[in-house]
Amino acid sequence: MSEIGNKLNSNAAADNYIIKNVLLETGFIKDATGAFINATETALYNVAVESGKIAKLWTGNAGTTESDIVDAKGFLMLPAFKDMHVHLDKTLYGLPWQAVNTGRRTIYDMIAYEQEIIPELLKTSTKRAEQLIDLMQSYGTTFARTHFNVDPTSGLHSLENLQKALDNLNGRFNAELVAFPQHGVFYTDSAALLKEAAKLDSVRFIGGVDPYGVDRAIKKVLDFTVSLALDNSKGIDIHLHDGGKEGLETVEYLIQKVEENPSLKGNTYISHAFVLGRLDQKTLDRIAESLAAAKIGIVSSIPFAGLVMPVPTLIRHGVQVLAGNDNIQDHWSTFGSGSMLQKANLMAQLYGWSSEYDLSRTLRFATGNVLPLTDQGEHSWPAAGDPAEFVLVNASCSAEAVARIAPVKAFAHKGDINWTMEG
Repeated sequence: MSEIGNKLNSNAAADNYIIKNVLLETGFIKDATGAFINATETALYNVAVESGKIAKLWTGNAGTTESDIVDAKGFLMLPAFKDMHVHLDKTLYGLPWQAVNTGRRTIYDMIAYEQEIIPELLKTSTKRAEQLIDLMQSYGTTFARTHFNVDPTSGLHSLENLQKALDNLNGRFNAELVAFPQHGVFYTDSAALLKEAAKLDSVRFIGGVDPYGVDRAIKKVLDFTVSLALDNSKGIDIHLHDGGKEGLETVEYLIQKVEENPSLKGNTYISHAFVLGRLDQKTLDRIAESLAAAKIGIVSSIPFAGLVMPVPTLIRHGVQVLAGNDNIQDHWSTFGSGSMLQKANLMAQLYGWSSEYDLSRTLRFATGNVLPLTDQGEHSWPAAGDPAEFVLVNASCSAEAVARIAPVKAFAHKGDINWTMEG
């Protein structure tokens, strides 16, 4: 283990400490014409952490002689990463490698397969969830929005086992939970279980999946979901893979329901929303404007096998776009590394965001829209009072971190620093 590894670990439980030699971004550097950003300005800082929060920032050597010092060795500090769509409850991570069986072609094939394997998976799902969280943290992720199955086969055991995993981590990872009727709300009679889950304080969102594709009942499913969310003061996060007129109708009807119930604005999300990637530009612009007005966010795993999501258009219209790994080695997808920085890198490649400025903005998809610099190049993070949620990476700036998927050297959650790689 390296010197920084030892030092970080020795301070892992400290409430108050100082990190010296931290590289922070301070602004953009323009070319001679002043029209193009060609570099990012940085400087070495000291960062004081007290009771899990950033207390102050300063340069120079003054105030860095105390015993509780961590030497960051010039590594770049970035906001900790957030995975905004993942399934921690039914990963195959920790089991022998297996790729997806492409013979299961329909959603009903997958539901039948889950009904077959879930009883066995539940026996070890707590341990494997812990292992998957360890993997995600090694890539700098300290927060996740995770879905857990609610269906007659799982009952509420997926939630119970996932909650055990989170409890076993003793608060070193934060998650918000989404009750997810993977097998349909009515197709497998999951409504009663969803009502039970919705009453739990630990559950933050009511989920859903393809109201048409699974239940063949767009309005019935969305009316039920909206009512359940309102009755229990929850948010909504709907998986939507349906395309065509049914997919579009689902988006439009959810917008209508949110506009009728303003308390859901800013608290409603559509995950995937693949239909948006197949709309003509005029229709897409109309829907994007409506999504922004209703404050409905889009959460994407950034698919690209024949479908590129219109993320630039959504952002241009003011739609909140979040990203997640979704499947990390499970029976739905062969891919998913657990790295949010890799997701940001993939987006930069897909959308041609190759300039210093664009790459720096792309970091937002790894951090849940927290950036060190504003669009105008003003320092915005970290600041006194911010939660001490950060990563130290081997990069000179955000743009390089995204372009090269910079190695994560350490991460901090609630101020507690953990070493991940040799410095």
